[in-house]
Amino acid sequence: MTQPTMTILYDLIDKTWPAAATMAVGPFTIRQGNGGGSRVSAATLNTSATLNDIAQAEAAMTAMNQPRLFMVKDGQDHFDRQLENCGYTIMDPCNMYAGATADLRERPPHKTCFAAWPPLAAQTEIWEAGGIGPARMAVMNRTTGSKTTILGRTDDRPAGTVYAAIHNGCAMLHALEIAPSARRQGLGRCLTQATAIWAASQGASHLALITTQANAGANALYASLGMTVVGHYHYRIKPSETAT
Repeated sequence: MTQPTMTILYDLIDKTWPAAATMAVGPFTIRQGNGGGSRVSAATLNTSATLNDIAQAEAAMTAMNQPRLFMVKDGQDHFDRQLENCGYTIMDPCNMYAGATADLRERPPHKTCFAAWPPLAAQTEIWEAGGIGPARMAVMNRTTGSKTTILGRTDDRPAGTVYAAIHNGCAMLHALEIAPSARRQGLGRCLTQATAIWAASQGASHLALITTQANAGANALYASLGMTVVGHYHYRIKPSETAT
């Protein structure tokens, strides 16, 4: 099976982890994140930009009371240099992974993972303990189309959770969180496999996900599952500002 293109994956992010609102400002898409994280708050460039275009995008983000935050996609080297010259620093370089669901459907141990929508209270507690609070839960709730959460258990107790949604025949995994006491026991692997099983049952040919390049454990996990890095992106932000 052919891996999804970067264009497909960028669209998949927008559809499965959607901003509260978007608007066009010159060549930029401006996102209103409402505290839902960088993916729903960063402005993206659609064509090419002048310094005046960048200034207008900055003004739009400031008017939303959001940090001046840009996502720089693969191939946008000139834009990256423009932002650097404007005093922006790199934040969170990310790897984008994808794999065919048919290759990821090894079943986790019996009674380890359970699909649920809406998420159970135990999942919400795990997310909140990991810093995934109401604003990010709101992102999940406003996603349309086929979506689910999966609860992971160890020793008969809730220990992990993940959210996934499908767009255009491709699934994306978001917000995988494991309770500290259950880490390094293989539950992240089980949750990823369970997500692939669910995605395949909904007709998705591929599963995609994103992790920061600094997250060595996550990168090792997804590589061990046979998933492939199909692209990259990073953010740029002014050093005086903090992403939400």
